[in-house]
Amino acid sequence: MAHNNHTHLHGQDLPKVLQLLPNPCFALVEANNSHKFHFLKAWVSTLPQDQFLEKHAGSVQVLLSSAIGPPITAQILHLLPSLKLLVTISAGLDHVDLAECRARGVAIASASKIFAEDVADMAVGLLLDVMRNISASDRFVRDGFWVSKGDFALGSKIGGKRVGIVGLGNIGLEVAKRLEAFGCNILYNSRKKKPFVSYPFFPNVCELAANSDVLVICCGLTAQTHHMINKKVLLALGREGVIVNVGRGAIIDEKEMVQCLVRGEIGGAGLDVFENEPHVPKELFALDNVVLSPHQAALTPECLTALRELVIGNLEAFFSNKPLLSLVENN
Repeated sequence: MAHNNHTHLHGQDLPKVLQLLPNPCFALVEANNSHKFHFLKAWVSTLPQDQFLEKHAGSVQVLLSSAIGPPITAQILHLLPSLKLLVTISAGLDHVDLAECRARGVAIASASKIFAEDVADMAVGLLLDVMRNISASDRFVRDGFWVSKGDFALGSKIGGKRVGIVGLGNIGLEVAKRLEAFGCNILYNSRKKKPFVSYPFFPNVCELAANSDVLVICCGLTAQTHHMINKKVLLALGREGVIVNVGRGAIIDEKEMVQCLVRGEIGGAGLDVFENEPHVPKELFALDNVVLSPHQAALTPECLTALRELVIGNLEAFFSNKPLLSLVENN
């Protein structure tokens, strides 16, 4: 796949790996590996980005990217005609022009499987928190209300609840596995029916919501899933229904969700992602039936270690003409 062997090479002769913007995870990847690869940092150069890319256009075969940005657009890809591999450290691919990568023959290596277990843990944690009022009851005790006001509002039983999972991929399957252990009944919506699971499949997300007590959003953000969870879906979920989002903020029509929560048209929400991060609708701050997290579902030390190993493994495989460890099929 690659065209150069990096054995015993040093400095400028090492295989080049391009980074467009600084990222803490990139620093983890670079640590202890600068003797294997020359990490080109576009932001360090005094040149404007387009001129920097043109300068290295003939030699850069690999680009590191992240959902934090910048988006990998057709314009950037056009400036990198020698690019053969895009390695993303994100679970989702909504920051990448997939069609342009496909047209240019650029392979994509993702990190989706690395994040699945930790993101699923967070999804279940948010669900438990909202339904059992854990954060709200913690505030109730800390504020002295147990003494002054007495009993706190009852939470809901988890076992027996119908949980609709939107997106039964790596993360969705891990969520299902965990919630089955709680005695939940799993239903799902996905692009296609999964022949290897027995869970009821709903091709229409609104019908899934109408048959669920909880909706857990695990799918990626695409043109098709943008605002897929709209007012109609939320109203179908109903006054007792809970929504959990560990996918991307824009999968839900956030303004409509906020209104449904304020009006009591849905029962609660556990949110790790938002439409305009890091900005969160202030209306949510006063709601005890809403639990908020700053988009950190995947961020555990164990996950970051595994991510570093995966990225380095993909780079080593590419420059050794071996199969990639996490190739995105049919990107």
